[in-house]
Amino acid sequence: MIDFSKLDKTIHEKGRLGIMTLLASRVDAWPFQELKGELEMSDGNLITHLRTLEKAGYVGSTKITGEGRPQTLYELSASGRKAFEDYLALLEQILDLGK
Repeated sequence: MIDFSKLDKTIHEKGRLGIMTLLASRVDAWPFQELKGELEMSDGNLITHLRTLEKAGYVGSTKITGEGRPQTLYELSASGRKAFEDYLALLEQILDLGK
């Protein structure tokens, strides 16, 4: 039987699942504004979820300054990628059981 308690609650929340999925979808980092637009989140909502993911060690950020407006870029950490892969593997088990 599947142990549903192993679902990572940090990732499982809808907003954070969206963030993790986008960050996992490409190799390079995502600018904050692109994440915000893609996920249709407010600044406050997105930054709150990103902080939760950073605190868990799943996401890292880099601030870019120079010409123009400063940006913050976000990407999955190695542990974040592993946690997301484990999360997806458990979801696949759940889906298989439900078929």
